[in-house]
Amino acid sequence: MTINLLDFDAAGLTAFFASQGEKPFRAKQVLRWIHRFGQSDFEAMTDIAKSLREKLKTLAVVAPPAIVSDKLSDDGTRKFLFDVGAGNAIETVFIPEDDRGTLCVSTQAGCALDCAFCSTGKQGFNRNLAVSEIIGQLWQANRALGADPAGDRIISNVVLMGMGEPLANFENTVTALRLMLDDNAYGLSRRRVTVSTSGLVPAMDRLRDECPVALAVSLHAPNDALRDKLVPINQKYPLRELMAACVRYLEKAPRDFVTFEYVMLAGVNDSEAHARELLALTRGVSCKFNLIPFNPYPGSPFERSSAPAIRRFAEILMNAGIVTTTRKTRGDDIDAACGQLAGQVKDKTRRTEGRVISIHREKMS
Repeated sequence: MTINLLDFDAAGLTAFFASQGEKPFRAKQVLRWIHRFGQSDFEAMTDIAKSLREKLKTLAVVAPPAIVSDKLSDDGTRKFLFDVGAGNAIETVFIPEDDRGTLCVSTQAGCALDCAFCSTGKQGFNRNLAVSEIIGQLWQANRALGADPAGDRIISNVVLMGMGEPLANFENTVTALRLMLDDNAYGLSRRRVTVSTSGLVPAMDRLRDECPVALAVSLHAPNDALRDKLVPINQKYPLRELMAACVRYLEKAPRDFVTFEYVMLAGVNDSEAHARELLALTRGVSCKFNLIPFNPYPGSPFERSSAPAIRRFAEILMNAGIVTTTRKTRGDDIDAACGQLAGQVKDKTRRTEGRVISIHREKMS
């Protein structure tokens, strides 16, 4: 069986070379060639002995997921569609800004959490992505964007906010994170790598202990009754437990705050009363808020909050001293905006068969 070296972080690659009777320093050399230089041809790894290069040709490959399509938005946002086999495809988005370039990475083919407002969740769930499929998105995007190993980074930030719940694919996600942080690979700062979770409390604690990076929590509601409907995992890990986990995470986090993501749904969670509830809920948690105007998708029962409603909501939070930003909608002309990533998923949950969306705004309020 051919081994995909993209599945290994430094420790895994060292173990692989040890099994072949090779010295540990070979792992560092190959790691640099693969990730820093984006090289998949062993013959081009010129500081490695020819005998080892020949051996690697028979044992291993560097095989990221293939790019199926590459779309460029009018605003410069770029969306990649990757083939991950068996009829599944995942989406990855690059968002260029004046002071950074952010890559939004997927961790699962589909998502099992079924958040009420998310188009990805409506497709159901197929499987967790392998490490090679997670880190392969960054590997491929660097090449497609023309990254120069000797120049400034094009991708300076990575957010695990694409398809799937990262902490439901914990082991593979953490291995990919270690590669992102490794100075011999991508060398990103822990402050510039963000994991977004819907609130898997035990896995949040594991991430804090094993690989603390910046944390974003998909909150979307200020009370359990509403969040149970919008984010069903809340029924297992309610808000009191989630807030406590956020406080624990900050003990080791590279940033001194948690980012709470809050999608703005007209008539559902966007009232001034909801904003004041949020203040009470998050008291005692060092945090900032990122308000996300809802991005519609076909068949959605929700509408985007009006600009005045979002502005009033933000003002209540800011007047209480909480840093609050409103996310600019980027890439919506190519369905690359937040909550629009859908890709192509062969649903194993059978959740999408005969689905009738019956959630209405009046039932949510």
